[in-house]
Amino acid sequence: MGIIFNETTDHFFNFKELTDFMFIDEVTILIQAGDGGDGCCSFRREKYVPLGGPDGGDGGDGGDIIFEADSHLSTLTDLKNSRLYKAGHGSSGKGKNMTGKRGKDLVIKIPAGTLIKDKESLDLLADLTEHDTQFVVARGGRGGRGNARFKSSRNRAPRRFDLGAKTEEKKLFLELKLLADVAVIGLPNAGKSTFISKISHARPKIADYPFTTLIPNLGVVQLDDFSTFVAADIPGLVEGAHRGKGLGIRFLKHTERSRLLVHLLDFSSDNICDPLENYKIVQHELECFSEKLYQSPQILVASKVDHPEAIEKFQAYESRLKEINPHVCFISSLTGEGVTKLLWQIKEVLDLLKAAELASS
Repeated sequence: MGIIFNETTDHFFNFKELTDFMFIDEVTILIQAGDGGDGCCSFRREKYVPLGGPDGGDGGDGGDIIFEADSHLSTLTDLKNSRLYKAGHGSSGKGKNMTGKRGKDLVIKIPAGTLIKDKESLDLLADLTEHDTQFVVARGGRGGRGNARFKSSRNRAPRRFDLGAKTEEKKLFLELKLLADVAVIGLPNAGKSTFISKISHARPKIADYPFTTLIPNLGVVQLDDFSTFVAADIPGLVEGAHRGKGLGIRFLKHTERSRLLVHLLDFSSDNICDPLENYKIVQHELECFSEKLYQSPQILVASKVDHPEAIEKFQAYESRLKEINPHVCFISSLTGEGVTKLLWQIKEVLDLLKAAELASS
C-alpha cells in the first residue's frame, strides 16, 4: 500500500486514510432548470365538422431545480461526481387543445446546514437548516402558448404560437456547516474521538498518533431523561491552524453553528506538555478564525485522567483552570469516570443557552 507524506501536517497518509479524508464540505455545481415546451399551431380537421378552427395546445412548463435538506446526510460527497444538474424539459403542445406535459422537477438532497450561494457574487441564496425544508433555486421556463390562445373575433384562424421559454445555466457554490449542539475541540490526541465513541453510537477512527480524525464525526447523545443533543468531534487543531497549517482550520467552520464548545485538554501522565499552554494555543486559533467563535460558551474538560499521576496533575491545575472558566471537570473515557457528570453539565448549559435564545427572540 502506497504512502504519501503531507509536509503541512508532518504526517504520513496511506491510501486508505486518503479515501477516508474525502469529506466534501464545499462543492461547485452547474444547474439548469427545464425549458418550456413550444406551443402548437394546429387546426381542427374532423369529418362532418365545418369551421373547425384553431386547436393548438400550450407547451408544458419546464421542471424546477429544488434543494431539499436531509438530516441523514453529513457530506456533499454525492454531488462531487456530477457537475451539471438539469431538470426535465416541458413537452410541446399538441392538436385538439392538448397541453404538453410539464417537465419533471429535479430534487437535489443536501445535508441540513448547507449554505447555497451564487458562485460569481457569493450572495447567499438559502441556508437550509431544518430537515425536509426545500428551496426552489431555479424555476423552469414557461410553456409557449398554442395558436388556440390567439383566436379572436377579428382573427378566426390564427397561425401565431409561442416558443417555450429557455433557461440558462447557473453556477452555485454549496458550503456545508455541520449542525451540532456541541463541538468537541482540542489539540490532536486530546481524546476527542474516544469521548464521542463513549457517549454516542458514532464510531470514529481511534489510534495513538496525531490526526487520527480526518473528518468530523457526529454523534447523537441520549440521556436517562430521554433528552438528546448532537455532538461533533472536530479534527485536532495545531498551532498556526488559522494560517492553514494542519487539518483543523478546514473544519473550524463546522463549530460556528454549535451552541457550546467542549474543550478537551490532555492530562494523561505521559503527556509532558503544559495543559494551560495547550489551552492557549487552541484559544488563539479560535480567536484568529472568528471572534464570535472565540466568545462561544465553553466547558473545560481534563481528559485521560485514568491514572493516579493524572489525577494529581489535574488537582494541581484545577484552581487555575477555574480562574479561566468556572465550568471545569475531568473525565476518563477509558473507565467512564466523570463522563455521565459531564453529559448532565452539558445538558444544563445547553438548556440555559436555549432559554436565553428564546427570551431574546
